[in-house]
Amino acid sequence: MRHLKHSPADTAFNIFNYTFLSLVTIVTLYPLLFVVFSSFSDGSALMRHTGLLLRPAGFSLEAYHRVFQNPNIWMGYRNTIIVLVKSIIWSVFMTSLGAYFLSRRDVMLKNALMFFFVFTMFFQGGMIPFFLAVRTFGLQGSLWSLVLPFSVTTFNMIIMRTGFQGVPESLEESAMLDGAGHMRILFMIVLPLSKAVVAVMVLFYGVSTWNGWFWASVFLPRELFPLQVVLREILLTAEITLDAGAGDAEAVGRTIRFATIVVATVPILLIYPVLQKHFAKGVMIGAVKG
Repeated sequence: MRHLKHSPADTAFNIFNYTFLSLVTIVTLYPLLFVVFSSFSDGSALMRHTGLLLRPAGFSLEAYHRVFQNPNIWMGYRNTIIVLVKSIIWSVFMTSLGAYFLSRRDVMLKNALMFFFVFTMFFQGGMIPFFLAVRTFGLQGSLWSLVLPFSVTTFNMIIMRTGFQGVPESLEESAMLDGAGHMRILFMIVLPLSKAVVAVMVLFYGVSTWNGWFWASVFLPRELFPLQVVLREILLTAEITLDAGAGDAEAVGRTIRFATIVVATVPILLIYPVLQKHFAKGVMIGAVKG
């Protein structure tokens, strides 16, 4: 097999590209590595350290011990997992129904309905009406207040609708000739052939639910706080400790901040390798088709 010969200009361009991209990668990854290294550092050694942190400053697990020693952490994990499972199942189900309906070619006033849905992406009712609506329906104080009001995201529904439009119409017509209804077509044909889009929806809704904290702090009592709200309280407590400057407590509080960030971030990052293949394909489906 003959190898293509590169001109000096091509070689110089490739060297520049590799060097530039390597620098961008280092700049991007270093803040993440800094947080991880700091979380495993000894508080006093970390306070004395100056310059770049390329390894833990005096290895210590004290910060993680303090974080996981807090019973509220396990309570937050439990509540978050409950909300996460409910939210993903319910939101993907509801989004699938809306996307399937809007992907049909013979729907009356489909353009008008799409305008109505897209309108909600730019103009919303506001925080106070939303709070009053949730309280009126009796959802305040329940984990369902983080699930039902956020059932469908318009952007996700548009992506899913675009993916459904890629399913061959002949398959649906054949199923109808065999007596299949729309629900059976959706769950037996369309969804199995749209695994990439479904994976994207699981990821989008999962990340949104995992990172959500504001409405949880508004609607829920302390015993139902999800992980993000609990960790936010730990971070605020650590900030108070740092401001007070209480010797050893200040040193431990500094590392607790970084351990808290790792605890909140790592679980959701583990989902990306599992869904990466479907994620890239699903996003492209929603991006290149109208």
